[in-house]
Amino acid sequence: MSNDTSFTAAGTGSGAFGDFSEATRLTVARSTLNGLMTWLGEAGLAAARESAGLQAAIDQHAASVRDALGDPAPGLGAVPLAGYATGVRDALIEAQWQLAPSTEVDWSNLEWPALRLIAICALARAGGHA
Repeated sequence: MSNDTSFTAAGTGSGAFGDFSEATRLTVARSTLNGLMTWLGEAGLAAARESAGLQAAIDQHAASVRDALGDPAPGLGAVPLAGYATGVRDALIEAQWQLAPSTEVDWSNLEWPALRLIAICALARAGGHA
């Protein structure tokens, strides 16, 4: 992932969401998820539609994200998903992880961080948040 964090409108860390009203938190969360979808999710989900193996890997990561967030019966909300995405982003920045430009991504050989972020996008899309 490049150090350009433009995929998120939120501040650093999921704690930033707690300082706003519920409506503002939802707006910021959706903006974060939409930015992630634009940056990586659209291309990653399109690649997954063409590759059963990639789709399976994304599904496994999505299950892990659901487990980490408590897998609520009505589905995951935008705020918890965006908070989780922001936490992943912050950890990746700290680790200096970078994703190749989208035109150069090898969709058949993605690293864990890209799979996790695409899984977040899949969950956001399934929940109607992005």
